[in-house]
Amino acid sequence: MLGIKDKFPQFSGKAVVSNDINNAFVDISNETYKGKWLVMFFWPKDFTFVCPTEIAEFGKLNEQFKDRDAQLIGASTDSEFVHLAWRNQKEELKNLPFPMFADIKRDLSLSLGILDKDEGVAQRATFIIDPEGIIRFAYVTDLNVGRNPSEVLRVLDALQTDELCPCNWKKGDEVIKV
Repeated sequence: MLGIKDKFPQFSGKAVVSNDINNAFVDISNETYKGKWLVMFFWPKDFTFVCPTEIAEFGKLNEQFKDRDAQLIGASTDSEFVHLAWRNQKEELKNLPFPMFADIKRDLSLSLGILDKDEGVAQRATFIIDPEGIIRFAYVTDLNVGRNPSEVLRVLDALQTDELCPCNWKKGDEVIKV
């Protein structure tokens, strides 16, 4: 698996950004968000049970990520059509404010080293990528265990201080001065 200080792989493909079939699909890539912090999180499968709880929570925090000049992107190995159907069917996903990327060829999941060898789907992985395209945070949980989007936001805050941040540090707390 790629980790801290590795260059995030190039990616491009379709993402879902709306519930309206006429403008639901857009092409996105690394270039789309050049110069921004990027928080890209993967879930195993659409139409499952743990995944929508996380995706909806990231959606609730979207404005806080945007306030930090960070773009959220959710992704799975399902197609853009499956993303759209799930988004339209699942109430808590209907108004998601960030793209749902379709890694249908599994290129990005393979490049990152997060394709689950038993299930053939993306693992439940989260990456924070700095504006230069370098991975600064990598977090993977078991397929059955949801992650904590507030913790991802906390880590982004810490990374953006460019300082030493102690355990449980939160935005506004003192950093360590050596």
